[in-house]
Amino acid sequence: MTRKQASGCELLLEIGTEELPAQFVPPALASLKDKAAHLLKEARLSHGALKAMGTPRRLTLCVQGVADHQEPVATEAMGPSKAVGFDAQGQPTRAAIGFAASQGVDVTALVARTMPKGEYLFAVKQDAGRKASLLLPALLSELAGSLTFQKAMRWNDTGVRFARPVRWLLALYGGKPVRFQFAGLTAGDRTWGHRFLSSGRPLRVKDGRSYETSLEKAGVIVDPDNRRTMILSQMNRIAREKKGHVHEDEALLEQAVFSVEMPEVLIGSFNPQHLALPQDVLMTSMKEHQGYFSLLRKDDGLLPHFIAVVNMKGSQTATIRAGNERVLAARLADARFFFDEDRKTRLESRLEKLKGVTFHQKLGTLHQKVGRIMAFATRLADTLGDLDAVEHCRQAAKLCKADLVTGMVGEFPTLQGVMGREYARHDGEPKEVADAIAEHYLPRFAEDAIPPSLAGKILSLADRLDTLAAFFAVGLVPSGSQDPFALRRHAYAVVRILVEGTLSVSVKATILDAVRLLKEQGIPVDDKAPAELQRFLGERLRHYCQDVIKLRGDVVDAVLSKWQYGEFDPRDLVARARALHAFAGRPEFQTLVTAFKRAENITKAHEEDGVNQALFQDASETGLYASLLAAENVVPGLIESRKYEDALDALVALKAPIDAFFVGVMVMVEEDAVRGNRLALLVRVRNLFRQYADFSKIVQ
Repeated sequence: MTRKQASGCELLLEIGTEELPAQFVPPALASLKDKAAHLLKEARLSHGALKAMGTPRRLTLCVQGVADHQEPVATEAMGPSKAVGFDAQGQPTRAAIGFAASQGVDVTALVARTMPKGEYLFAVKQDAGRKASLLLPALLSELAGSLTFQKAMRWNDTGVRFARPVRWLLALYGGKPVRFQFAGLTAGDRTWGHRFLSSGRPLRVKDGRSYETSLEKAGVIVDPDNRRTMILSQMNRIAREKKGHVHEDEALLEQAVFSVEMPEVLIGSFNPQHLALPQDVLMTSMKEHQGYFSLLRKDDGLLPHFIAVVNMKGSQTATIRAGNERVLAARLADARFFFDEDRKTRLESRLEKLKGVTFHQKLGTLHQKVGRIMAFATRLADTLGDLDAVEHCRQAAKLCKADLVTGMVGEFPTLQGVMGREYARHDGEPKEVADAIAEHYLPRFAEDAIPPSLAGKILSLADRLDTLAAFFAVGLVPSGSQDPFALRRHAYAVVRILVEGTLSVSVKATILDAVRLLKEQGIPVDDKAPAELQRFLGERLRHYCQDVIKLRGDVVDAVLSKWQYGEFDPRDLVARARALHAFAGRPEFQTLVTAFKRAENITKAHEEDGVNQALFQDASETGLYASLLAAENVVPGLIESRKYEDALDALVALKAPIDAFFVGVMVMVEEDAVRGNRLALLVRVRNLFRQYADFSKIVQ
């Protein structure tokens, strides 16, 4: 039976392939769903829920309630004016006849419509639409061909590019096959089960329900959410048996889900002697090379076990477990060798090797970069810390890249910083130095934690700001979606460390320091680089305020616009923006902004702010001036001491005097002296508000 609904029929599509890399499947499924929705909308085919599912060997789309017919639509095309299209006797002219012919309608069907410039002729065409069954072959072929991958290949003479060769196509609409062609194949109503757990014969499919049921019997759980649930359930059961818990790793779990069609969780063991290695080394070795999950004790210490997710069931699992244990034993033996060998040489002795490691062909070596980081971090520490912090930052900066030339980091690049901390501890360096070496890579991604220690924050800032300044100096800046050196990530990390780490730093002065260090090493610097980098950091701060803190966009613009090219302290600007965002909810805020904008507009071409009380002609002038003097006495001090709520309260006290001023007097009077005096008074009001933010950016 077909699953026909009152609103339409079910559409089922499956693209069967050779095994896809696990990281290719989730984005392909998201793209399949989004592109299908777009194509169905373009085709005017209404539908219900869309669901994308998949495994390493199949990409599947199920759409409920696809209409059996296009939605009707009327189209109109405007032609010549009625006066041109018809003569005085009402007979169509060559203009009307030609227009009607071009639109495929009879000239008698033209409609006259009154437009602003007179009456014009329109051709109105009714498109009743076509049946879905006629449209779907071309639509599904286009859908399959629209999928893109970070790496693709060709495998036959059709020239089709796909992540892996396509081996079969399944397409059903209302239970009937949709015979479309793609990659040299014709879609039908058959699919294939698990490569090893099925009979190897094709499975005939009637609808979405029988599709999932048949595949499960043939060793395939096609829904990734169900595979995820199965994996977690099995892992948790094994962890309870071992009186431990599985180390949470969402990326590794995602990899496991999209690496198998029928998940089976196995537990293996390794020699407890390897527990003498640092825990990060063991866990990285298990994850990076083998895709294993670590099993932890209740105190988060590592147990001598690992968990593997495999694509098999039955008697083969014992053989698979033994094979995995042998491979891991060899990997851990290699790690132990690297660890022992690396510790024979002090980190400081490795600095010379950094002269042979290129940071970038236009920016010299890592040894040069370390020299800049040392000077930069020392200066920042002198500003933000104490004598101990200065010494710790200097030493940590000297050693922070030395572990890049160790055997362990060469084998496991993700352990950079982590091994630096281990080897620094082994060398007898202070804990603050060792921790800063590891922390200076934080945050590694947007949601990651910032460095917890002051030395770690300073070293991370120095490293990232040097990287940003260096690439901007030689013109290697992000363009559109292209950001090969992850400069947006570095800039966002700088903003987070300064704001969340409660560090007050002038970005402008810091950028100039970074540029000076580059010039001292003979690296050419584009004159526009400092301003461009400050603008770039300002954009990252705007993103942080709007998308993370959820502040109003116009409030953020008001605070940032004035200071972006001046003394730019992200922590201070965020505090200002937070206060203004809260203040914007008060009922008097909008009328205050209206009054300010009126003053701003009148005084755009004026800077003179000298006020002569003798020229006052109305009590409203005297009242505004007295209130302004009182505010000028307190607002700058409140802003300087970062009492932003109090500063805004002092500014809002000017609302009534400003309103009274605009009601009581006309500013642009004929007398030059009186007009100039009133403008000067408003310039003083404008300039006082500008000390806090550019209120003209506020949207009312």
